[in-house]
Amino acid sequence: MGIYEELKARGLIAQVTDEEEIRQLINNGGARFYIGFDPTADSLHVGHFMALCLMKRLQMAGNRPVVLVGGGTGHIGDPSGRTDMRAMMTDEVINHNCECFKRQMERFIEFGEDKAVMVNNADWLLRLNYVELLREVGACFTVNNMLRAECYKQRMEKGLSFLEFNYMIMQAYDFWYLSEHYGCNMQFGGDDQWSNMLAGTELIRKKSGKDAYAMTITLLLNSEGKKMGKTAKGAVWLDENKTPPYDFYQYWRNVDDADVMKCIKMLTFISLEDIADMEKWDASRINEKKEILAFELTKLVHGAEKAEKARAQAKAAFGGDGENLPEKFVSAEHSTVVAVLVAAGICSSNGEARRLIAQGGVAVNEQKVSDINAPVRDGDVLHKGKKVHIRIKFN
Repeated sequence: MGIYEELKARGLIAQVTDEEEIRQLINNGGARFYIGFDPTADSLHVGHFMALCLMKRLQMAGNRPVVLVGGGTGHIGDPSGRTDMRAMMTDEVINHNCECFKRQMERFIEFGEDKAVMVNNADWLLRLNYVELLREVGACFTVNNMLRAECYKQRMEKGLSFLEFNYMIMQAYDFWYLSEHYGCNMQFGGDDQWSNMLAGTELIRKKSGKDAYAMTITLLLNSEGKKMGKTAKGAVWLDENKTPPYDFYQYWRNVDDADVMKCIKMLTFISLEDIADMEKWDASRINEKKEILAFELTKLVHGAEKAEKARAQAKAAFGGDGENLPEKFVSAEHSTVVAVLVAAGICSSNGEARRLIAQGGVAVNEQKVSDINAPVRDGDVLHKGKKVHIRIKFN
């Protein structure tokens, strides 16, 4: 089985431009492909995770990644999959976020001579001459075709700015530039990027007469049709200072039963043969599958040692001796249960903490709490429902 067949078997491929050509290219290690990441935060998150895993799989099969960080496109809003416009960022914020992305990507991708290369589209987009762009690139696009793109249709009723309208042209220009200067022949991305990616392949064929290909990967959705990686408090980050390894582990440990095997297929590097065996397991082994998923992904992002620790903490929280429970450090001035719930990041506000207590969802040292002023002492174990169990330490 080639890498293309494996990607299909894992349910990763959504759309392709020229299937047989793409199959031959990546199966023979001939793809010089790029994936773009706009630096909208100072950390990658689970939404980027599938693209990182895809790059890793393709590089392991002999293909060469070009990682594009959008220091240029980050200056404007991308309407793809959105109904609102992104907030503008300063140059300083964009450059800082790009540097954070680089450090995190090095855990997944091997960079170096004849390996992966990282580029920043600010290096060419910010130098563009507007009139030259209109003549050389704008002439290759028709407004009618652009307005047929789903990403623009979603924005038309609320208003589509000219700034956002240019995003397709800029992304297409990226592909053309990378084709000319880095030998890129293929672009990968989420299936919400399909229209922009097609624009890039057409631009290359019209301007350079070269073959160019595009393939989108299936966006990872949960059983309710929502994007994976979201919690009540926001995104699940790959930066352990934003989402600690234990919380990252617990996120995957608590995915819906219906989504476990899909996540194992799409995100882990467990062989398809072993996955086929797992699919035959009795339904009573669902928690074992979840533990495997959580451990494999935590190991991939944070390393084996931290994954082992997160697994031990999880076991301690669910029936263990409590010695390996994750710890949260809070100021000693937060001595009541409501204050601790907020200071430890378990609840987002005092009101949420009070409601949780009133609903019977909080316990301290296995004793359910009903008094919002109940004390919490250094070393106490705080429980939120059946899934959150932490030891409180004062500093």
